[in-house]
Amino acid sequence: MSAAFEVVKSYATTSVDLFKHGHVFTAISPFRAFQATIFLVSYVLIQQLVVHTFFKPSPPKKDGPLPKPRGRIAVVGAGLTGVSSAAHAIAHGFEVVIYESKDSVGGIWADVNSTSSLQLNSLIYRFHPAVLWKHTYPARDEIVSEVTRIWKEYKLESRTRFNTRVKSARRANGTSSPGAKWVINDGADGEFDAIIVTVGTCGKPKMAGFPGMPHTHWEDEKEGKKGKGDRDSRSHRPTDYHADRKPVNRIRQSDDAQKVAEKKKKEEDKRRKEQEARSNKRGAYRDMDEIAYPALNPDSPANPQMSGAPSFAEVATQPPAEDSAAINSEPEGTKDADEVSESGLWEDAEDSGTVKEQGSEPGDHDHQDGEEKFQGDVLHSSELDDAELEGRTVLIIGSGASGVEAAETALQQGAKKAIVIARQDKWIIPRNTFIDTIISAQPFGQEMPLSFVWEWFIRTFHYRDLKDLSPKGLGIYEGTPVVNNAFLDHIRAGKVQYIRGDTERLVENGVRVKTRTRDQPVGAEDAKSETIEGDIVVLATGFERPTLDFLPDDVFPDGYARPDLYLQNFATEDWSVLCTNSSYVNAIGTVGHIHIGIYTRILLLFLLDAGARPDVRDMKLWVDVVRFVKRGAKGGALGFFTYMELCIWFLTFHVFRPDRLRWIFFTMQGWGVPIEH
Repeated sequence: MSAAFEVVKSYATTSVDLFKHGHVFTAISPFRAFQATIFLVSYVLIQQLVVHTFFKPSPPKKDGPLPKPRGRIAVVGAGLTGVSSAAHAIAHGFEVVIYESKDSVGGIWADVNSTSSLQLNSLIYRFHPAVLWKHTYPARDEIVSEVTRIWKEYKLESRTRFNTRVKSARRANGTSSPGAKWVINDGADGEFDAIIVTVGTCGKPKMAGFPGMPHTHWEDEKEGKKGKGDRDSRSHRPTDYHADRKPVNRIRQSDDAQKVAEKKKKEEDKRRKEQEARSNKRGAYRDMDEIAYPALNPDSPANPQMSGAPSFAEVATQPPAEDSAAINSEPEGTKDADEVSESGLWEDAEDSGTVKEQGSEPGDHDHQDGEEKFQGDVLHSSELDDAELEGRTVLIIGSGASGVEAAETALQQGAKKAIVIARQDKWIIPRNTFIDTIISAQPFGQEMPLSFVWEWFIRTFHYRDLKDLSPKGLGIYEGTPVVNNAFLDHIRAGKVQYIRGDTERLVENGVRVKTRTRDQPVGAEDAKSETIEGDIVVLATGFERPTLDFLPDDVFPDGYARPDLYLQNFATEDWSVLCTNSSYVNAIGTVGHIHIGIYTRILLLFLLDAGARPDVRDMKLWVDVVRFVKRGAKGGALGFFTYMELCIWFLTFHVFRPDRLRWIFFTMQGWGVPIEH
């Protein structure tokens, strides 16, 4: 009953804080007590009494190899999805080995700020039936703690290979697709009957390379050096599972900068010439690295014209470009907290965060391009835990989930102001379980004639007086939205300033931006060049999309690469390759919910019943049918989907193949396996 105790403890702690700050009536509010009671009874106890009783698969009784495994599965990645998939597999009698490139479980959640929390109600973030949430919107440490607890409960510790990057997954000799057996790396762990790839869509922090950036420690690493700015640990770590974990990607001015000054000057001169060429061609310079927008095929080069995170939900995660947090949090993505803007809140020119008009002609600042560098710190949005932000103006490049969360984190840490520079507006929807669920229940996975109703509703009742900040020309079902209740209020209060524009470069005291109005498109030639002054620059540019280059090229043939896979997650050339949560681009739903177990059990079904397996032709036909039904959908047929659409896929998977119906309670609920197996 530890979860119930934590709810009571949290209520008491919050009450004390309210009394200390003079909010006596709020502290003693009967309605507040009623809410806590309802949550305790209807959620915490239901988790323990109902979900555990009827849906939680039994873990192995003891550690060690299974006596009679039904098969062997390799799981690539020890994040939330990987641990859940492995736990489901071993609970149904399949031996597993997890390969993790880092030294701990948790995936992207282990690398975000300690203040990062779930954007969705945890009720729809049940990545495994054994999860016991203590809070409605759990933060990073609780999420990683639950992943770790399940990892231990299902005896996966001895089955995990930490610090082991999967460099190759090849077919075993004498086998072929579909249904090949697989060998990972040097084959030390033997052959596997299937592979579950759970690398997600958020890998290393994506660092945009703007002109004027101070020398980075990545450049030192490339040259075999280590700058003074590097640190060995975070200031905020969870307990056991973060020991000795190094921070990611802090950029500081290095003492080695002078040694490479000449080299950097040449690079700046080259950038300046490229800028002039671009300016002559289209009238404005636009750094395409600010936000990467994935093409229809995520494995192909980024397409800057497509809207971009954490993430399908977490909301993500994050979305593919910046952070997804589909109605997820794969923090940045993940995360993956990402979105919104405010119309022209220009402050007094005396303020350190004000906007001062600069000449908009391309040549106005050319004399600075070869030498001017930002004099403050440049951080990635995932490393704000120990940043010194108090009393400072924070410039945030990127308005996705990570940008929105970075603004909130900066204010929590005492920043004077947060200024969000948005290249594109994104939808921000309320953090409301009922509304979010209804929005994700749209079954078509694309803009429909009545989609404007939801857009009107969100603008009218969520944006209210800030309707100008809502996207123009982007439907709510055309990109991963940001789920947030506080960001718009911060803008109303003047704590956050929202600026639309294309970031040109960093200058000594801030960022130069081509500012735009809501009606001007990205890269507008008549955009005005402004210098936004600030003390710290935060790159809320998301995470790089992990590649699947360790798999044979022929697993993803032309036209059937991510996200165009069977059921959006199985390789069309081989059903034994499952890419759970590793192929989506944009979505409205939750990245960490029951679909993880369902996909895993569908794979187990294929391994158990040869008659239920799809052939290559059928898997490609499924993709083609979805393309036909969703032709005209922005981003492609499988480039965006809703959680209801995903549920329909699962239903038709059984209905259109009656021979699979006898397995439906196994694949959907995890109940039993036919006795003959």
